[in-house]
Amino acid sequence: MAKKAPERITITAALPYTNGPIHIGHLAGVYVPADIYARYQRLQGKDVAFICGSDEHGVAIPMKAKKEGVSPKEIIDKYHGIIKRSFQDFGISFDNYSRTSAKIHHETASDFFKKLYEQGDFIEETTAQLYDEEAQQFLADRFVTGTCPRCGYHEAYGDQCENCGSSLNATDLINPKSTLTGAIPTLKKTKHWFLPLDRYQGFLKKWILEGHKTDWKPNVYGQCKSWIEEGLKPRAVTRDLDWGIPVPVPEAEGKVLYVWFDAPIGYISSTKEWAEREGIDWEPYWKDKDTKLLHFIGKDNIVFHCIIFPSMLKAHGDFVLPENVPANEFLNLEGNKLSTSKNWAVWLHEYLEEFPNMQDVLRYTLTANAPETKDNDFTWKDFQARNNNELVAIFGNFVNRALVLTQKYYDGIIPGPSEFREIDHEVLDTLRQFPARISDSLERYRFREASQELMQLARLGNKYLADEEPWKLIKTDEQRTKTVMFVALQIATALAVLCEPFLPFTAKKLKALLHLEPVQGNETDEKPPGWSDISTSDILLPANHQINKSELLFRKIEDSEIEKQLQKLNATKQANQAAKTSLEPQKTTITFEDFTKMDLRVGTIVAAEKMPKADKLLVLQVDTGLDTRTIVSGIAQSFTPEEILGKQVTVLVNLAPRKLRGVESQGMILMTENEKGKLVFVNPDETGVTKGESIN
Repeated sequence: MAKKAPERITITAALPYTNGPIHIGHLAGVYVPADIYARYQRLQGKDVAFICGSDEHGVAIPMKAKKEGVSPKEIIDKYHGIIKRSFQDFGISFDNYSRTSAKIHHETASDFFKKLYEQGDFIEETTAQLYDEEAQQFLADRFVTGTCPRCGYHEAYGDQCENCGSSLNATDLINPKSTLTGAIPTLKKTKHWFLPLDRYQGFLKKWILEGHKTDWKPNVYGQCKSWIEEGLKPRAVTRDLDWGIPVPVPEAEGKVLYVWFDAPIGYISSTKEWAEREGIDWEPYWKDKDTKLLHFIGKDNIVFHCIIFPSMLKAHGDFVLPENVPANEFLNLEGNKLSTSKNWAVWLHEYLEEFPNMQDVLRYTLTANAPETKDNDFTWKDFQARNNNELVAIFGNFVNRALVLTQKYYDGIIPGPSEFREIDHEVLDTLRQFPARISDSLERYRFREASQELMQLARLGNKYLADEEPWKLIKTDEQRTKTVMFVALQIATALAVLCEPFLPFTAKKLKALLHLEPVQGNETDEKPPGWSDISTSDILLPANHQINKSELLFRKIEDSEIEKQLQKLNATKQANQAAKTSLEPQKTTITFEDFTKMDLRVGTIVAAEKMPKADKLLVLQVDTGLDTRTIVSGIAQSFTPEEILGKQVTVLVNLAPRKLRGVESQGMILMTENEKGKLVFVNPDETGVTKGESIN
């Protein structure tokens, strides 16, 4: 009978933008859980392809290049190198880490587009897009900022709101502004190709809402449900830019593929690159129906990986769909949102320099505090406590005592046990349960829970030694001491195997201390125990096995080291506050004629209510004297509907109407901030005009 091939699993981790280094938010949200899962599945004997690469076509790339006065190529080369090296040094075990500037990716993405194009899966539309007259270019994605129509956040980008995670189009923004010149953009017609997501509404409803209601995480399922039930709309897959993959059709000169069309295809091209290097076939990892495809992402990428990319794969017709998309929430830093632009982050490459050989401490802290169901906060004090009180005091303490006593009493040779007592059987029986307990948590993507199961095993070992006290027992009962040490070393061996997904550097060091790795060329050495052996074998480390001299697995982190990091963050906070209080540069000059086009009038709020499912939006009815009109305003976190009824306000009445979450807003209420930063109305009482009169 032929041996059955191992289960095949393709694991992807979100492609990081090469406009900056990796920080702890990226690690906690995506790369640490993905690496834990990949390492765990390899230990189960699965055929794993763990795939990633640098996303080098995002609009953030040319933006960064303009800011630094260099070419986009220089930016992507710089940060691709930093990111790739950081991942390697941190122990993220990608089977392949590619880049979307690679030839194989350009070819793969172009071929994917052409197949959908030739099948008639796109619709062509000429639409009005935001255009910067001063820069003489269309404003795609992150070249435009404004107010989010979903939550009212004032610094949303044209592709996404980083506050609520909503996916947006640039034309959705309220009060859009060009990031290139600061100018207010105009609308200009341009032709683009759209993926009609509405065609896949039925498929997505059945596949996600009916097929994954119980096995997908609530945050993922809930966001997908909201999008599908609101009704899907065509999504542009091309952009007017000079940086990216050229749209491979003759009539699309000067246009490139939208980054969120080409980036997920990067998983496929990276797999191709890996398979070509390894001399294997890439197609089963993406086209075999028995392959398990998983996407590890942050919550801000849910829509792209659960709605848009699956629709692309469905349209193409040759690919499997993801079985799960275990997205995490966001990680904050010392009570504030991580921010690349404000340098409010712990950068991985800097951490590796400042805490050498302590990769596993950060891995463990980020896993034990993983933002799996809600946003969590990283603090340096918690980092210190996790290390000193758990890794050092529990895990490291147990292993060190077991190995030091073995060296002291038996010259590092595992003693043969005498008669096992009830406590020994209980401990060994409990030990055998841990692989299944940890596996159960990992298979449900509960990495935080799994890490604490591992720590429970170390606690079991500590308690066993504390209860049996072999350092005292050796004076009265040498045979009993041998049994105690034998049992303790079985626990240490299990820890060496089971900690590998979570603490790979520690696992390697502990295996070396226990002399578990076979000596190269020594055929007499037995195969070291694996994951399944812990549940089934009576003996993991046999008597007479020689272990090596003990070394500490972890070191204590001193208060001075933590204080240094806190001072570093405090300096960043002060710099940000100084920048915030400094005067902003004058905006683009306008003419008097431009100003006179604004029709500002005094109105009265006659009705107000919260916008459903939007924390920051109020729907107002304002009597302008001309009429009573609906205005959607992002002031719900500063005012309740009740307290602004009857309030006189200044209204820009000739602003072009815009739909916000399905409600047409027919004007804008003018607001400002007082000296305390509190949002206040521009006071009509100071204008000297009455309701309905023009202020100009």
